[in-house]
Amino acid sequence: MPQLASLLTFAAIALGMVLTPGPNMVYLISRSICQGRTAGLISLGGVALGFVFYMLCAAFGITALVLAVPYAYDTIRIVGALYLLWLAWQAVRPGGRSPFQVKDLPADSPGKLFLMGFLTNLLNPKIAVMYLSLLPQFINPANGSILGQALVLGTVQIAISVFVNAMIAISAASIAMFLTQRPTFALVQRWVMGTVLAGLAVRMATEARR
Repeated sequence: MPQLASLLTFAAIALGMVLTPGPNMVYLISRSICQGRTAGLISLGGVALGFVFYMLCAAFGITALVLAVPYAYDTIRIVGALYLLWLAWQAVRPGGRSPFQVKDLPADSPGKLFLMGFLTNLLNPKIAVMYLSLLPQFINPANGSILGQALVLGTVQIAISVFVNAMIAISAASIAMFLTQRPTFALVQRWVMGTVLAGLAVRMATEARR
């Protein structure tokens, strides 16, 4: 079982990432606004399955990596920190496009909605990099089973992502109207998120070797 401090820090990173616009958020918002909340939630089911797929692949892969190359943590730690800095820049860069500025999408069947949600997440490099470069930072062999820790952390990430995305899908139309009427609020949110992600990147980069 991961230590509580590591679990809370990982949860904060997972929350920051799910609130940072990416392919999953853009697709879910577009689908919810164009075809309704139910369509957005069905699509989210596919996205969640994609998370489970990545979690299982990463959990077994990380276990093998730690056993074979213990010092790989140093490289992974730096890569993870750089990735968080990139996310921070994406949050604050000038001219960033709001995920609530959507295009019309045709109505699709529930099966296709689920499949598209799954494929959107499966082809999302943001999720792949998160599991391969960030997840290992919070696994400590001294705390027991590496596989068990990876599964616990992955489950936390999935729970946070599904909950937040469900709230966004349900409220997409209302949020879009709110942000349209209050552009300053959206700007402040982007800078707050960018600052948090940059701070987490610095913490990760300067953390002592395990």
